[in-house]
Amino acid sequence: MTSLSGRGRTAVTAVLSSALLLSACSAGSSAKGEADLHEQLPEAVKKAGVIHVGASLTAAPVVFRGPDGGPDGLDPDLAAAMSKVLGVKLEFQDVGPFSNVLPGLLEKKYDIAMSGITDNLNRRQGLDKSGKQVNDGVDFVDYYMAGIGIMVGKGNPEKIAKIDDLCGHGVAVKKGTTHNDLAVRQKAVCDGLGKPLKVLETTDDAAAMDDVRSNRADAYVTDYPKALYNSQAVAGGQAFDIAGPQLQPKPYGIALRKSDQQLRDVLAKAMRRLVADGTYEEILTRRKLTVGAIQSPVVNGGTS
Repeated sequence: MTSLSGRGRTAVTAVLSSALLLSACSAGSSAKGEADLHEQLPEAVKKAGVIHVGASLTAAPVVFRGPDGGPDGLDPDLAAAMSKVLGVKLEFQDVGPFSNVLPGLLEKKYDIAMSGITDNLNRRQGLDKSGKQVNDGVDFVDYYMAGIGIMVGKGNPEKIAKIDDLCGHGVAVKKGTTHNDLAVRQKAVCDGLGKPLKVLETTDDAAAMDDVRSNRADAYVTDYPKALYNSQAVAGGQAFDIAGPQLQPKPYGIALRKSDQQLRDVLAKAMRRLVADGTYEEILTRRKLTVGAIQSPVVNGGTS
């Protein structure tokens, strides 16, 4: 996998909020305060010696099944690095489709979730697409920036370059994602223009890409890192292209229940330590994902 394009890099840099980049300067603990992160963990976690991590292993290069069948990708790499500074294991469990990730966290099936999860206000506040309260919401430890990518068939036969170009076409999305929400909103726009948009909800990347390759859909809307990776990896790079630049970059976050603030804050300190000692940069460089690097991880975009 090669690195993200220059224009993708520009898009991400332009959108990084001052809160995400700067608030951690005041929020960050001193070196003394972070001297022994293990001792700052909740007693239950220290006693168990493990933090259980829920994930959908369907999102290369962020989190997926590696050659040995185990979890692989950016999120497992960061989790392994955090386990070293925390002195406890971070063990992944596959929860199936992405739409299971946050519900499973709220149902206490695991301690945290790492699955390329976009931090947004609705998820923090527990609101559905209509703004109705449906759960208690979650907190996030933000650690990466990723925008939207539009995958199309090789050569981009429908000449799609932006979201509005999807009108009159079919689009594949993974159920329960922010891209699913985006497609539903765009459907209303397209209907108003008299150019209906057909939304195909899938459970994983492979199914969505099959929809495009079989012409059931003209595009697949997903995270830009995944779009880039798959456009280069599938069929030797001969099956897909990316249509247009990266769009609307937002932070990925480690998700936690709001009742787990102690664990949340220790994880934020651990991630900041990985940034400070160069481990974070090394992992992103090895994964060729440095375009989404942030200067200092924060909680909830720096708002809390």
